[in-house]
Amino acid sequence: MIRSVLLPLWAFDLEWSPDPKAGRLLYGLPDSLSDVEVVGEMWRRAGASEEDPTPFLKLIQCRVISIAAVQRTQGKDGVKLDLLWMPRQPADPAQCSEAAIVGRFLEAIGKHKPQLVGFNSAASDLRILIQRGVVNGLSAPAFCERPNKPWEGPDYFAKDNERHLDLMELLSGWGRRATPSLQEAALLSGIPGKFEADGEQVAQLWLTGRLLDVIHYNCFDALSTYLLWLRMAHFAGRFTRTQYDEEQGLLKDRLIELCEEPETAFLERYLEEWERLQTATGQTF
Repeated sequence: MIRSVLLPLWAFDLEWSPDPKAGRLLYGLPDSLSDVEVVGEMWRRAGASEEDPTPFLKLIQCRVISIAAVQRTQGKDGVKLDLLWMPRQPADPAQCSEAAIVGRFLEAIGKHKPQLVGFNSAASDLRILIQRGVVNGLSAPAFCERPNKPWEGPDYFAKDNERHLDLMELLSGWGRRATPSLQEAALLSGIPGKFEADGEQVAQLWLTGRLLDVIHYNCFDALSTYLLWLRMAHFAGRFTRTQYDEEQGLLKDRLIELCEEPETAFLERYLEEWERLQTATGQTF
């Protein structure tokens, strides 16, 4: 299970969509087709059906459109929590470019060497960061550094190095029935799941210009990933029950603070859902 709690810690989540540019290049589609039409053709060629109209595409064919993370650091008065996301200004084309989003995130990882916590991140989030970093011609030497021996430093590519924790891998067994989704693991633990949107809607939101909605959804998932990590760290003995309740209280207090700011007032919806689920599952703190 979880052996260590390192600082800084980033519980992170990515959102991506089929990349129209990739569709045009891979399938020779004309520029006269709209991005929506190109993405529709990409899904069709991937085997879209009435039951599954938006089949999962290879990661390299998709474009990263937002990244969110809950950051846990040590402040002068104790543990400090922050909610971070990119692009910060969704109306700014420069901030919204994939190269800027992926490049800044990989650069920040290389600089700060956080303990990364994700859900299905080993197979998906880290993979798409690497693949799309290559596609965009980026360079991330600090992120790619690997120690000569596992115990000599951070290694985001090694399975036995806890600088990256994939919560899904830690929870899963053999086969689909032994592998929970974030929705299942979160809801049954009294943590908000996909309560306003889901991953299948992200592409349509982005293609129709609703990037801010995607960013909000992304932040919700990062918060749920953090809360699930807290619960699993408590299960593993990294936090006592009292410490676990205090850690949840820290996040609740931080969310209440953020709800007072216009830019992050949308978090009130998350806080309300979290409180509702805590009551419904009898897990109030």
